[in-house]
Amino acid sequence: MKKDWIAVDWGTTNFRAFLMNDHHVVARVSIPCGLLAIEKGAFATTLHQLLQPWLVETGAIPVLMAGMVGSQQGWQNVPYASLPASAQDLLAGTQKIETPWGGPAWIVPGVCGQSGWNQPDVMRGEEVQLLGLSALRPAQEHYAILPGTHSKHARMKKGTIVSFSTLMTGELYSLLTQYSLLGKALPAQKENHETFLAGVTAAQSDAPFSHLIFAARTRRLMGELPLDAIHSFISGLLIGHELKAAGALPAWIVGSSALAARYQLASTATGTPLNTIDGDECFLQGLAILRSLLQDITP
Repeated sequence: MKKDWIAVDWGTTNFRAFLMNDHHVVARVSIPCGLLAIEKGAFATTLHQLLQPWLVETGAIPVLMAGMVGSQQGWQNVPYASLPASAQDLLAGTQKIETPWGGPAWIVPGVCGQSGWNQPDVMRGEEVQLLGLSALRPAQEHYAILPGTHSKHARMKKGTIVSFSTLMTGELYSLLTQYSLLGKALPAQKENHETFLAGVTAAQSDAPFSHLIFAARTRRLMGELPLDAIHSFISGLLIGHELKAAGALPAWIVGSSALAARYQLASTATGTPLNTIDGDECFLQGLAILRSLLQDITP
């Protein structure tokens, strides 16, 4: 393979691509052109249009893709790799696809297994970040939290993903603040760390979580919460509840600096020891590892 290649993170709502030279980012693009915006059968032409400025300059360089692009609703349904999942397992499940410009392209498979609560669970894209984390911060074991719309809590041993569970923290926040009674008739919301931490602390209770959520309504009625900080309280409840699942285990937060900062703040109330690492850095490192393995088996 050439030193130049393209890394793509293609999700449900967003498309992100990175023009790479080995491990160095040369250029990047990010647009709201996820699966939901692509007409049926138009993935190949859409990718060609998005990458064409780079392809004109570099030629038909390799493209590695991860995320929902490999789902049933994506370009091609790439079956999940089963737990436990190592880099070699991901490589074995990676599928090559045809491109309009004739260059090589592959989609990484994602991972499936039973969650920590014995429910079927899946991830697409996060497995690449976990692979990158294990390479960038080597250790015998990792406990990682990948915050987002559907947050993942994952355990790794010797670079292999051995278990993970999904918590719908981001999606619940959106639903509760935009569509539920809790978010109605509020003034413009402001970030409030004190109220956020009050939510985090409340979430450490053993009360049913659906009951705790209603406290965003009752504490508001009783004048215990500032009207412009209800969203902060709800965010604290959800992130606090998520960190409660991690317990006192040292954990890595793999994500953007903004999300990592909220989890770090929450950890001051939960006592969860947290380290942070950039999610893009992990994603690109993980894909670079798979690219290297592909190079070893590709004629």
